[in-house]
Amino acid sequence: MSILAALFSAYASAQAVNPADAQRLEREGKLAEAAQAWREIVLTNPRNAPAWASLGVVLSKQQEFAEASKAYRKAIALDPKLPGVRLNLGLAEFKSNNFQAAIEPLRAALAENPQSMQARTLLGLSCYGSGQFAEAVKHLELASKADPSNAELHNVLAQSCLSAKKYDCALDEFSWILKRNPDSAAAHMLTGEALDGLGKTPEAIAEFELAVKADSRAPNANFGLGYLYWKMRRYEEAAHAFENELSVEPQNAQALGYLGDIEMKRENSEKALPLLKRALSLREDMRIAQMDIGVILTQQKQYADALIALQRAEQLDPEQPEVHYRLGRLYQAMTQPEKAQKEFARVQQLHQKAEEDIAEKMAGGKPAPSP
Repeated sequence: MSILAALFSAYASAQAVNPADAQRLEREGKLAEAAQAWREIVLTNPRNAPAWASLGVVLSKQQEFAEASKAYRKAIALDPKLPGVRLNLGLAEFKSNNFQAAIEPLRAALAENPQSMQARTLLGLSCYGSGQFAEAVKHLELASKADPSNAELHNVLAQSCLSAKKYDCALDEFSWILKRNPDSAAAHMLTGEALDGLGKTPEAIAEFELAVKADSRAPNANFGLGYLYWKMRRYEEAAHAFENELSVEPQNAQALGYLGDIEMKRENSEKALPLLKRALSLREDMRIAQMDIGVILTQQKQYADALIALQRAEQLDPEQPEVHYRLGRLYQAMTQPEKAQKEFARVQQLHQKAEEDIAEKMAGGKPAPSP
């Protein structure tokens, strides 16, 4: 068959298909055939916006979300006023975990229909999934009020509040969760994070102790408790908690790093150094491990290697005064007084940063919202 004949055959086949046939196939659950029918219709009339939108619906039902999104975008380009297509596009992007891409069509869908709780909920979840936590809170608060028994919404709202540093909001939500599940280790941990964010570290410790009591093997529960003890300079208790975490997860770089820091503070460099190096082998961006190694190597007069470690620590957080102080001491030991003076001057210029709260320590990869 010639190319011309093949094109004519495809055109004739497309001519024979009408929207009613495609709709019937879709109702009968023959999604592949329905999708092909809609494709033939848009082949015949590429400016048929409703047909593009219908193709998107069928492709979404087949969970072919990337292709569905293309069809929806084509429909919107042809007819920006076509109802419901932006919501469908946002849903398709959301189900593809393309949370950032879902935000714009969902905002447009909400503007079209401000009463749509589906659009508002999806928008809030997409903002959460893309790390726009303050924006997520705005929408999820309204969504959770409209669906007060939805535990998943309360959970995502609570974590959004926590990540946005809206700690009072987070505490309200975690309180709701704990009333329904008082033995939830995760809820106790997250409540502790919120309390620590409010500067209530002793109360945060109590929550993490409850979390460990509820589930001693919950991931990061012992680490979180250990970090809070470490903040309060309760080093013996902190070391015990970090060791417990390592019994659950031997590759926990933070537990190794902070345990190494405690050994350094105990002036036990022989035990500290292997822990710190192991932590860095798992996670090279641990500032405290880099700095502690620099301090130990300075004490051992291994100045060249100490300088590498301290400069790396300074690169990880240039605003941390202690690393500049340690660099100043190192330059003094290396008889480089001008460089030492420059570092000490930098220490004086910097305001002491507030200690990181537990939420910042434990915020490694928030779970994506469920479609």
